[in-house]
Amino acid sequence: MTVTKDIIQVGVNDRTLDLFEGQYIVPEGMAYNSYLIKDEKIAVMDSVEGGFSAEWLKNIEAASDGREPDYLIVQHMEPDHSSSITAFMEKYPRAVIAASSKAFPMLKNFYSAEYPDRQLVISDGDTLELGRHILGFIAAPMVHWPEVMMTYDRTDKVFFSADAFGKFGASDADEDWACEARRYYFGIVGKYGAQVQALLKKAANLEIDAICPLHGPVLTENLPYYINLYDIWSSYGVESEGVVINYTSVYGNTEKAAKLLAQKLEAKGCPKIALNDLARCDMAEAVEDTFRYGKIVLATTTYNGDIFPFMRQFIGDLTERGIKNKKIALIENGSWGPMAIKKMTAMLEGMKNIEYAENQVTIKSALSPESEAAIEALADELMK
Repeated sequence: MTVTKDIIQVGVNDRTLDLFEGQYIVPEGMAYNSYLIKDEKIAVMDSVEGGFSAEWLKNIEAASDGREPDYLIVQHMEPDHSSSITAFMEKYPRAVIAASSKAFPMLKNFYSAEYPDRQLVISDGDTLELGRHILGFIAAPMVHWPEVMMTYDRTDKVFFSADAFGKFGASDADEDWACEARRYYFGIVGKYGAQVQALLKKAANLEIDAICPLHGPVLTENLPYYINLYDIWSSYGVESEGVVINYTSVYGNTEKAAKLLAQKLEAKGCPKIALNDLARCDMAEAVEDTFRYGKIVLATTTYNGDIFPFMRQFIGDLTERGIKNKKIALIENGSWGPMAIKKMTAMLEGMKNIEYAENQVTIKSALSPESEAAIEALADELMK
């Protein structure tokens, strides 16, 4: 793919992968993007997953018209972007690696490779001239690793954003960008909202015509839409009006309560209701929904004096990512000693700007007229 006259996408699509990072379902595969800038000197932006080294090197050779690259710019050292570095350095023995100071120890740790006489350490604000193209480097620590360096091509106004603005799915996947970008963001980057906000402040000073991430498609149109979504996500704002109901159920009674609440909300005109059975759904999708909406319902059973394991895992996923700025409603079920609300509240302790619904619901084994009335009251409160 040609990004501009001089910038060519030379990455690869992985259609064989089932789980990204060993946990995220990727039905449309994964893109490992790499970019070649052709000028008086040639720079390649990042490598690809090691199983695709040969394909990637062929792409580089074709895009460079057989010329040897002068630089391999390493923005991010995760293996899906770095495990072909050694193959590149062997093929192009005169090439220099440009990377942050924190990237080179990782290169040694991952691949027992150092290339001491072929290193160019780059820092925030440094530039690299290729001829007509002048590259400026932007430090982006913890977006989402400490060594991350992003790059701005001042000539063509292209922002190489490393993992930021990436998504699950191959670069040619025919699917909505926001859904898989949101799941990717909150699954992988979401803990580091403050760092993403700092990056967005830096990027606001740049005139950008294209964003080139390391995963997913190159973004060239309606860039304010993508940047605005990243701003909402990284500031833990409310993207969509609605309610997400996350539940676990042992014998189906808590599930009935969750679905009853959904029915009542729908009848009252709730604009959007997301209902997630945490034992059966893609947990990453439930995390995505929970950060998307401003109102959250957590419904679970008391289990061994605690809460059901899938709910415990889920709340852990939320607190790990620093969930905040939400209204949370709690529903518990317990046949003889309901403890779930107490346990869930304790797990959420320390999260910032959390408002709890006044109407909490306790079910004793199965729905009763009293608990159904409590669900009605909760629905009314959530619709205010």
